[in-house]
Amino acid sequence: MSNAFNSIKQGLQEAIEYSKGGMSQAKTYVPEKIDVKNVRQKTKMTQESFAAAFGISLGTLRHWERGDRTPRGPALVLLNIINKDPKTILNLLRNVDAL
Repeated sequence: MSNAFNSIKQGLQEAIEYSKGGMSQAKTYVPEKIDVKNVRQKTKMTQESFAAAFGISLGTLRHWERGDRTPRGPALVLLNIINKDPKTILNLLRNVDAL
């Protein structure tokens, strides 16, 4: 069998083992919980401009900042990335139009 097949087979076996709670070599990424208001303040943006820049509804952003809700999934990952280096992320967004 090909190397590609063996690699896929191994990955599937590891995924099945992991889903059953077994010990596996599978690596998972769990983004850190985040203080959304602090992230926004690092960017020095208003709620309105932050929401618009990152494609987040203003209502959702306000709920996150008040703690009524918490970001999950891709939104949580995005906020963690923004938190790590807000200046670079904002520069990248500004340069998208130039491409």
